[in-house]
Amino acid sequence: MADQLEDVTIAILGGTGDQGNGLARRFALAGHRVLIGSRSADRAQAAAEALADAGRVEGGANADVAAEADLVIVAVPWDGHKALLTDLAGVLAGKIVVDCVNPLGFDKQGAYALPVEEGSAVQQAAAVLPGSRVVGAFHHVSAKLLLDPSVEAIDLDVLVLGDDREATDLVQALAARIPGVRGIYGGRLRNAHQVEAFTANLVAINRRYKAHAGIRVTDV
Repeated sequence: MADQLEDVTIAILGGTGDQGNGLARRFALAGHRVLIGSRSADRAQAAAEALADAGRVEGGANADVAAEADLVIVAVPWDGHKALLTDLAGVLAGKIVVDCVNPLGFDKQGAYALPVEEGSAVQQAAAVLPGSRVVGAFHHVSAKLLLDPSVEAIDLDVLVLGDDREATDLVQALAARIPGVRGIYGGRLRNAHQVEAFTANLVAINRRYKAHAGIRVTDV
């Protein structure tokens, strides 16, 4: 499976945000050609230029990078998630689309999971992208660790969810391209809600302990 990843071009929609930018950096360091997408092509290009030392990173409008990539990671804000994917449904048809969006709200008590009509963000993606191979992954990766050049390896398991075995296997292998990370199959898309929602618990942990906590799965 790792051999299939060698020449994969990765687009990251919303790649100018911290999480998307951090994933772009790590996958470029792993040797991938990475395309950062944004609503503003100029902003995407500026973000790509800032990561030039990591490897092959380019920037462009979301639709353009999605069309050019082999695999697309969705890291956009939740409030623009459905509209963007609906607009790009034709461009994304036939591609593996990895959704890492966490529908969260914040108030004085901290982070909390938002209700999603389809069940979860990744199920919403699957509903509006019937021609794509939709996978959920990278929900619990600390953007600060991804972006920190002093952090060589990240102590983390990435839960990978999906209904397409070949696609989830490939995304598990992709996760392992980041030093220290394992990709672990976490169930079908119908089980994605609790994975996305658990991010609120991690936010609370990190605030209390001033940490960048992730998860590890035992006995696997």
